[in-house]
Amino acid sequence: MPDWNTIDTVLLDMDGTLLDLHFDNHFWVEYLPRCYARKHGQSEQWARERIFPLMQRIQGQLDWYCLDFWTRELDLPIVELKREVAHLIQLRPDADLFLQALQRSGRQVVLITNAHRDSLSLKMERVQLRTWFQRLISSHDFGYPKEEQRFWQALRSEVDFEPERTLFIDDSLGILRAARQFGIGQLLAVRQPDSRGERRDTEEFAAVEDYLSLVRDIEAGHPLEVREA
Repeated sequence: MPDWNTIDTVLLDMDGTLLDLHFDNHFWVEYLPRCYARKHGQSEQWARERIFPLMQRIQGQLDWYCLDFWTRELDLPIVELKREVAHLIQLRPDADLFLQALQRSGRQVVLITNAHRDSLSLKMERVQLRTWFQRLISSHDFGYPKEEQRFWQALRSEVDFEPERTLFIDDSLGILRAARQFGIGQLLAVRQPDSRGERRDTEEFAAVEDYLSLVRDIEAGHPLEVREA
């Protein structure tokens, strides 16, 4: 892994990377089917059998992340339902210390997320992250998810950064592969995006085990020390 002196820009995902993915997993896998079942007077299994196949068909597409799409498709107030379980939104351990260290280092730090703007706003209400970033960018701003090269091309036009001198951290291996294809120089996965889920095999990508180790490396100016997958 390179010395931090070779990194000018840090691009960070939000859900599963800075925020615990438990909120999103709970909402989409448990709470939303429960609400849909209640609306139709059916069982939760009935609701899952209608919602989950649609999720699978559009996974990785912008609609998969679009709250407007799900509001229309299910005829449910998705943003309001998210607020009902918003107490589950929380930072991953020491993510705030990592962001503070990045700010002190003087690097450009940009949040790039596939989350819909309404979801981004809700999470910013619960967890104060805005002050640590120069920009907060939703893929919905560009019309393409991070899985597509068109997102990265639009990002490059919008934000002044050199891909080869950029570190990107994300919990999605597919998105990391898209970033690698675009030419992002340094890539890190997340070992355990959901604090209540299992630790994952991050395949060809080195993985963040804890943010404190990254904080120490930033402040010492040493190479990143992460365990290989």
